[in-house]
Amino acid sequence: MRGLTDIPGIRVGHASDFTGITGCTAILCESGAVAGVDIRGSATGTEEFTLFSPLHLTERIHAVTLAGGSAFGLEAASGVRRYLERNGVGFPTGAALVPLVPAAILYDLSIGKPTARPTREMGEAAASAATNGPVQEGSIGAGTGATVGKLFGMTRAMKSGLGSATVPLPGGLLVSALAAVNAFGDVLDPATGKILAGARAPAPSQGFANSWDAIKAGVLLPAAHSPALLNTTLVVVATNAKLTKPEATKLAELASLGVARTISPVWTTNDGDLVIALSTGSLVAEINTLGVAAAEAVSQSIVRAVKLARSLGGLPGLAG
Repeated sequence: MRGLTDIPGIRVGHASDFTGITGCTAILCESGAVAGVDIRGSATGTEEFTLFSPLHLTERIHAVTLAGGSAFGLEAASGVRRYLERNGVGFPTGAALVPLVPAAILYDLSIGKPTARPTREMGEAAASAATNGPVQEGSIGAGTGATVGKLFGMTRAMKSGLGSATVPLPGGLLVSALAAVNAFGDVLDPATGKILAGARAPAPSQGFANSWDAIKAGVLLPAAHSPALLNTTLVVVATNAKLTKPEATKLAELASLGVARTISPVWTTNDGDLVIALSTGSLVAEINTLGVAAAEAVSQSIVRAVKLARSLGGLPGLAG
């Protein structure tokens, strides 16, 4: 399957700076998507998130932008808006169409060049490159500078990236996810609990340090001034079922279980984890059924994000 683009009306595009090691991802839903969000981390960086509120005037959004670059990366959303406006997409105000584009960022300034950040031009390029073909995965787009396993600092971390997966349900229902995984903790195989990628044991050992056990043993999380403090896993879930804003919010909450199954520890004070849910379809579905599938799709996406990540910035990736 193609990942998030299996959902009709969704297109995905990336822009990457492989020298600076950063990038952004544009998720377009130009016909509009009902959306909700679940925020579990304590270090989020976002823009236009009031659009997810059931109390907000607007019913649908037109795109989501995910970017590296910390708060600087929010600039990429302006490029996505510019692309959509040029193509006649937006909320009608009478005077102009205003594209509604929530954005979320992750911190990747400690790998590559700290002065390299996703720009408005990169956001526009990502939107222009968006297709309904198979989602490109690995060290690309918002996952270009993503890393995991930072309890002992960047020197013992590993490269991560971006992954996407789909879980089909009876009756033609689909739930898909896309995850840019820049976690403080380790990434686990949800079936076995085995660490796939994360904090490495000190040389010459070839194994993992196991962040969970190390914290239990008394290792403290990095100080506030440390680059290892700043982490975020960004997830977008989409379905071809018809949802209201409150239902989309509930789907995002249920999908967050997939993050908890695959990242350890998760939702720490050092993470800005969040899940956005999009509904673009008309099929009728029970929300708990969708939630079970969403959690599974999220878990698969996170695993794919580390398995397909290639080595960059001196950090090893599982894809070599």
